[in-house]
Amino acid sequence: MGTKILVVDDDLNICDLLRIYFENEGYEVKTANDGAEGISYFKMYEPDLVLLDIMLPKKDGWQVCREIRESSSKPIIMITAKGEVFDKVLGLELGADDFVVKPFDMKELSARVKAVLRRYCAHDTQNDDEVIKFDNIEISHQKYELKLRGKAVDIPPKELELLYFLASNVNRVFTRDQLLDKVWGFDYLGDSRTVDVHVKRLREKLEGVSDKWTLQTVWGVGYKFKLE
Repeated sequence: MGTKILVVDDDLNICDLLRIYFENEGYEVKTANDGAEGISYFKMYEPDLVLLDIMLPKKDGWQVCREIRESSSKPIIMITAKGEVFDKVLGLELGADDFVVKPFDMKELSARVKAVLRRYCAHDTQNDDEVIKFDNIEISHQKYELKLRGKAVDIPPKELELLYFLASNVNRVFTRDQLLDKVWGFDYLGDSRTVDVHVKRLREKLEGVSDKWTLQTVWGVGYKFKLE
């Protein structure tokens, strides 16, 4: 069985274009033409990655992304005619892994698909079983598990990777570009706002857990895991 992609778009021509292109690249492709069908196919088809439009009938892409993230951390790339910063930030906050604006170049989209899948699958080959422990927090990179006050907390893979990296380098400041390179990989095609969004989501999860450490913004530079 090859890598499976689910395309959710109400434009039949785009669905056919993506299906033909990615099948020629060796992927298995399933298409859905509205949000409700997309959710149903995701549950039945269990794809490795979702290419998701925003403007969809029945359920829009935001709702589809939200529902997928309730039960799965599989990669989602949002594809839309909307290119405003607000839409990109909202998509990232809901758990999307990347964002492509129509009209898009197929080679660029293919590169993004490969990069996202490579990052997502990387944890399967991790040999590091070290668990980072501080007051009220445990982070396991091998298990992709975050525990706060002894209880497991749901967390998307990229958030955990970012937290693990910062916590592995206590009190060291990293710029946004350095974090993109270390956590997302040098071939990541997004921008530095991605880091800000993920830090914001991490802070929401970590708020009030401990007063002995914090994710700190170093103004004009970047971020660090500060141990008091």
